[in-house]
Amino acid sequence: MMKRRGYGGQQGLTLVELIAVTAIVLILAGMAVPVGATLVKRQKEIELRQALREIREALDRFQLDSTRFPGIKTNLRVANEEGYPEELEVLVEGVDTGDAVGTTLKYLRRMPVDPMTGEKDWATRSSRDQPDSLFTDHINIFDVRTQSDKIALDGTRYDQW
Repeated sequence: MMKRRGYGGQQGLTLVELIAVTAIVLILAGMAVPVGATLVKRQKEIELRQALREIREALDRFQLDSTRFPGIKTNLRVANEEGYPEELEVLVEGVDTGDAVGTTLKYLRRMPVDPMTGEKDWATRSSRDQPDSLFTDHINIFDVRTQSDKIALDGTRYDQW
């Protein structure tokens, strides 16, 4: 004959069992929050790398085209003598090649959003700036970086990528 647990044949959890289960759930939830935060940060880092690569490739294509199409350099509002754009917006708006056909070259569909700041404002560096310089002389745009000075998962600062 089996003995039934509890009073009058009712079954349930004791207070000790309930506290133990609650403690286990809280410990597991406490471990999941940092993992989730790390995953979100890693995803933003991936998006930052993609945005930087996209803008840098557009800058390189612009500079290459400015040597192929001399008409781009004649428009000094767009490019300087080194062939780099003077404003990032030129990559989105496009530039006239100066040929008889009137071809306009666009390098980006839209300016990528900086995932670290949530803005489309990027810090720029000219071809004459020092590589570790935090300020630019605004002669041209040779490189871009984020304006966030936070630390990445690998220990480097985002604005040094």
